Amino acid sequence: MHYEILNVLVFAAVGVAFGVISVALLGRVLRPRVRSIAEPSKEETYECGEPAMGSSWVRFDNRFYAMALVFLIFDVEVAFLYPWALVFKPFRDAGLGWFVFLEAAVFVGILTVGFGYAWLKGDLSWVKGAGRKPIPPERLPLARGSRPRESGQQGSSTPGSQP
Repeated sequence: MHYEILNVLVFAAVGVAFGVISVALLGRVLRPRVRSIAEPSKEETYECGEPAMGSSWVRFDNRFYAMALVFLIFDVEVAFLYPWALVFKPFRDAGLGWFVFLEAAVFVGILTVGFGYAWLKGDLSWVKGAGRKPIPPERLPLARGSRPRESGQQGSSTPGSQP
């Protein structure tokens, strides 16, 4: 009993030691240390051969993330349904065809409900409005030099003031 626990502890200790040695020590030894004032480009961020433009802390629109998540969800759906389709025939031959088919239908149904929710919420439309309602014309400020309408005069006027 103690021998088995000792095997696990030794294996864990060797794994931790390997990680520490390879990351901490070998990284310091093998990493290049070229820091030259003559070549400031060595300190810049590498962007696929393109020169870096501006700061890297640019705020991206959340729609990029929403589209990426929707793509991942349906990509994972295909990754789950392909193996299911490969093993469907043996289950059908064993008499479990309807059960396995209904499991897959529930899976696709849940994803379809989520897709419909995202669509109705407007998360799939690339061009979104600002979410503000238009201002009614009667609440717009008056242009300089214009007079308020006579019927149902807007605003209040004080005696002696000219509109």
